Amino acid sequence: MSVPQYRKTAALALVAGLGLSLAACSTKSDDATGSAGGKVTVTVDCQPVGSQKELLKNWNDDVAEFQRQNPDIVIKSVSVGEQCNNPPDFTARLAGGTVTDLFYGYMTDLQQVLDSGQAMDISEYADKDTIPTWDSVDPALKEAFSHDGKLYAVPAKNYSMGLVYNKVLFQQAGLDANNPPRTWPEVRAAAKKISALGNGIAGYSEYSAGNTGGWHFTSLLYSQGGQMLTEDGKKADFNNAMGKQVLQNLKDMRFGDNSMGSRQLLQWGDLLTNAAAGKVGMFIGAPDATQAIVSQFQGKFQDWAMAPLPGQDGAAKGTLGGGEGYFFKKGLSPEQVEAGLKWIAYQKLTPGKGQFDYVRAKPQNYPVGLPQPLLFAGGSDAQKQELELRKANANVDTANFALFEATPVQIKGEPRNAQAIYAVLDAAMSGVLTNPNANIDALLKTAEAKVNQLLAAQS
Repeated sequence: MSVPQYRKTAALALVAGLGLSLAACSTKSDDATGSAGGKVTVTVDCQPVGSQKELLKNWNDDVAEFQRQNPDIVIKSVSVGEQCNNPPDFTARLAGGTVTDLFYGYMTDLQQVLDSGQAMDISEYADKDTIPTWDSVDPALKEAFSHDGKLYAVPAKNYSMGLVYNKVLFQQAGLDANNPPRTWPEVRAAAKKISALGNGIAGYSEYSAGNTGGWHFTSLLYSQGGQMLTEDGKKADFNNAMGKQVLQNLKDMRFGDNSMGSRQLLQWGDLLTNAAAGKVGMFIGAPDATQAIVSQFQGKFQDWAMAPLPGQDGAAKGTLGGGEGYFFKKGLSPEQVEAGLKWIAYQKLTPGKGQFDYVRAKPQNYPVGLPQPLLFAGGSDAQKQELELRKANANVDTANFALFEATPVQIKGEPRNAQAIYAVLDAAMSGVLTNPNANIDALLKTAEAKVNQLLAAQS
């Protein structure tokens, strides 16, 4: 999971004036081939919601320009609210068969999309004719949306996690903002000093609900050198010393030091709302978390910087990476698939257009210069173009990400059946953050049993 109009962006409100309420919105095309009046029509979800005025205007402007350049294609945008913010909502929509022709999903959604029987193999359609930058797209990202050699989605975002921290609070607490914590004991010490500022400030903040707790548990485990599943993917592998250390670190900060604040059971928007209000000293996240703090939650970009994910006794041994893309609903006509690929190419995979239109974004309340999304392979033509445009139009101090970029941590992917596993681990995370008497061994044993049961049912 990461951020924007993606599933983590605040689907805070559906706008009445758009005529895009779920009741009024059909995800079916005009006829069996998606054609009407000689034009090919495709529906696309995760249009920015109305509270994201600039992003919504940008999206609508892109649709208009794309249709001007492709007069035989009609793009029908659908704002589906919580689906693009809440994994369980996505699962419900998938099970109910109400997904759009092109529907947004995480890399970790591949298995459940395949199990639903609604995914279309688009291997024969994805090429340089439909996506001019296709040869530049990182092969690892294509592989993440592939199964048995078949491609089911096109990558649209990717990320890796590090330590996001508030420079202003660091300075107020007497900490060196240019020398952030590199280990979890150092995080604990810094969090204690920051929380001592009072005024409801949490020195360190963490997720524990809506699958986000399990998501962050995974990254914290990777930092310890652990893995969520055994090598064959058939058993849980987190009920060990490394998994216990993850929960012990959090329990010590929460109840030993009282440096994590009293409000817990936080989901994605909760933590970032607090961060934007200047109430969070540190949290783990991807670079675009700072983007969301600014563009969605009215925070100040200059307050934030990013460092590599800490390790237990030194450098982190790994960090979580993931991303998202667009799947194609089974049953689309070849013309619809080609039209959908052209739209994604324009909106998501063309330097200078759509999400890479940095000239447009620069004067908006939208940070330009973040080391994300890195969709193109290093040294490829599209990567060089995107980097040149990003540097030329940066409206933020890229020095805030210099340490994160200069000290890369090995990226590990998300586990098989990630969302279901994350939901299980939410209970362990919430347990140590809400109960001072929580038994870490018992929490992990219970989670292990549930994950093993889940994996057995999937085999």
